[in-house]
Amino acid sequence: MQKKILLPTDFSDNAWNAIIYALKLYANESCKFYLLHSIKMKTSTMSNLSNRLVDEISKKAIKDMLELKQMVERVNSNASHSFKIIVSEGDLKEEIELAIKRYQIQMIVMGTKGASGAKEFFFGSNTVRVISKMRLCPVLTIPNQFDFIEPKEIAFSTDFNRFYEEKELRSLKDLVDLYNSKINIVHINNEEHLNEIQEYNSKMLESYLKNYEHHFYWIPSYTKKAEDINDFIKEQKINMLAMVNYKHSFIEKITREPIIKTIGFHPVVPFLVIPG
Repeated sequence: MQKKILLPTDFSDNAWNAIIYALKLYANESCKFYLLHSIKMKTSTMSNLSNRLVDEISKKAIKDMLELKQMVERVNSNASHSFKIIVSEGDLKEEIELAIKRYQIQMIVMGTKGASGAKEFFFGSNTVRVISKMRLCPVLTIPNQFDFIEPKEIAFSTDFNRFYEEKELRSLKDLVDLYNSKINIVHINNEEHLNEIQEYNSKMLESYLKNYEHHFYWIPSYTKKAEDINDFIKEQKINMLAMVNYKHSFIEKITREPIIKTIGFHPVVPFLVIPG
């Protein structure tokens, strides 16, 4: 069955790098890739522009997207990959949601930084908005200048406080199936023992993953959770990190807190955010 992958782009190097990662990740799969670009500007800017100028901006975006599609087709080597461009004037997050529903998108792959690429931000503002609000589809974010490595080792971080439904783990299993990857379930414990709820959730998670190679890791929380996760990624040579985004989850915290408090979490590997 053909996979449907959405690739938002702002024509930045980081967006291009994410596109290349997606092509390599699904190199042996039949896929339809949707390249999406939104030309929406601030309302104040738009109101000062004539219709003719807006029309010209739209035409240029279509021209740029067609050129991008040609570039992608040139570097792509899989004959079972096809590409479609989408140029919109709407809000990026809303246009992504429309595309998901219209084309039955199964995965969004995007860069962590936007065209501005400000070094002090671990995610660009558009990426933060997409991963924090997205409830329809998993989002795989690719760090700036990250070269593709087969994700043989995938870390799944959890506190066991929440019961995961099997459908929430489907996207994780799909990625594991691509490369016969090992799942490293990492629990950063602030407590010595799991409570009854955590114990039950960990047993259910294990039963969901019984057909997959997986290992449980308990790591004590010494400092910040973000630093503990990145240390684990480096020590275990992890190629991809996955988490479920739900109320009060780590992802919700890092996309809401002031940036200075969360600066420790620069994803050093591709980061799969699964809607909860």
